[in-house]
Amino acid sequence: MSDRRRFLARFSALGAGAALAPAWRHALALEPTHPPLQTRAIPSSGQRVPVIGMGTADSFNVGAGEAERAPLREVLRRFFAAGASLIDTSPSYGQSEAVLGALLAEAGLRDQAFLATKLSITGRDAGLAQFEGSLAALRTDHVELLQVHNLRDWKTQYALIAALKAEGKTRYTGVTHYTESGQAELAEVVRTVKPDFLQINYSVTARGAETTLLPLAQALGVAVLVNRNFDDGRLFGKVKDKPLPGWAAEAGIGSWAQAFLRFCLSHPAVTAVIPATGKPERQTDNLRAGYGKPLTPQQRQSLIDTVG
Repeated sequence: MSDRRRFLARFSALGAGAALAPAWRHALALEPTHPPLQTRAIPSSGQRVPVIGMGTADSFNVGAGEAERAPLREVLRRFFAAGASLIDTSPSYGQSEAVLGALLAEAGLRDQAFLATKLSITGRDAGLAQFEGSLAALRTDHVELLQVHNLRDWKTQYALIAALKAEGKTRYTGVTHYTESGQAELAEVVRTVKPDFLQINYSVTARGAETTLLPLAQALGVAVLVNRNFDDGRLFGKVKDKPLPGWAAEAGIGSWAQAFLRFCLSHPAVTAVIPATGKPERQTDNLRAGYGKPLTPQQRQSLIDTVG
């Protein structure tokens, strides 16, 4: 069997949000009849991924001590127990790739994960070396998604990613940015190469992606990952001591984090959100945003008005 066929067979077996043993599901303390996380299709393939993913910037950049690793083990346990799978990382996130790779290997969870990492360097040879370093850190021979990080040397790195896709080292190509100031250039890149994924910041207070990028993704059939869902935590400061809107309970929303994530997910172009956390209780809270109907235009406006 060729490397590419072996990779595709392995990927098909993975699926999206594959269920774990029932004992793992107890981690969320959900009712036994609670539905699984919602999923959305990747336009280029039709494969479905759970709408709640996870980032690793800062949260997984920790040392080797048990006090630092133990909470992350529980974060991952709850994540996979809910049927989630998509984890986004990068070689520029300090030790995050190595920590994630070690914890996944320790728990035997690599095959349950949809791993996304990035190239964040200049030059083809340097990009290939960086990718090989990522594979070593993640303790794997492939990733599901490989992205150009913040458009750095994007022509060279995207061509490399496309070549690695042809070799079966990744299934999906992507491009990313994390600020609204980069969205115009990102839109031009998306028009030029039509990647499988784009990743961009989007939140209640950073809605610039609604103007061009999100409609463009819908028109071209590009999956969208959303980073900075909480505007680097600033959203929580804006609602400090404020009660949830009156409609929240009826919408199945029990926290501001869930409300902010549901805001992002209520845009039809968004495939998944990737909030980062190193705290198990926050992971559970984030995961609970992966249920329920999209917010109505009135509910979305209510959140916009509340945060100012």
